[in-house]
Amino acid sequence: MDATTLRAAQAPLKEHYRSDPDTARTPTTATGDYRAPDVTATIDGFAGPVRAGLHPATGGDGSDACSADLLLQAVLACAGVTLRAVATAMGVEVRSATLRADAWWDARGTLGIDRDAPVGVQDIVLTLSVDTDADDATLARLATATERYCVVGRSLAQPPEIRVVRA
Repeated sequence: MDATTLRAAQAPLKEHYRSDPDTARTPTTATGDYRAPDVTATIDGFAGPVRAGLHPATGGDGSDACSADLLLQAVLACAGVTLRAVATAMGVEVRSATLRADAWWDARGTLGIDRDAPVGVQDIVLTLSVDTDADDATLARLATATERYCVVGRSLAQPPEIRVVRA
């Protein structure tokens, strides 16, 4: 996709959302269940079901997806697509890219061993190495725009309220 095609695809959406801002509020849903045994949850994903379970640091055997890894995969996917969309809109050719997310979490917090230990993923670093002829100033603008427009990244930076309810 080139910048002209991207702009053509987004122009009617942008105009619609400008004229009727309420329609820009886009619902999103994830579903899952306990179809697999043990301490797992199977989440229905775009590419098929993903069985999440305990990380080896919390008693798992490593055969299930770790939710922290899934979180990093989600933020990395969002940042990668966002950077590519912004680059396309700016007319910056990105021939290829290598994408990586790194973070850590403290098993003491999630196991309830130490109330002062954090619960949750900490210090996420996204490394997006792109093969491009763009200069450093353009790459800096791409990075800034990626941070600004990545839905998952912004959700982590400004966390939404999370409520667990019973249906």
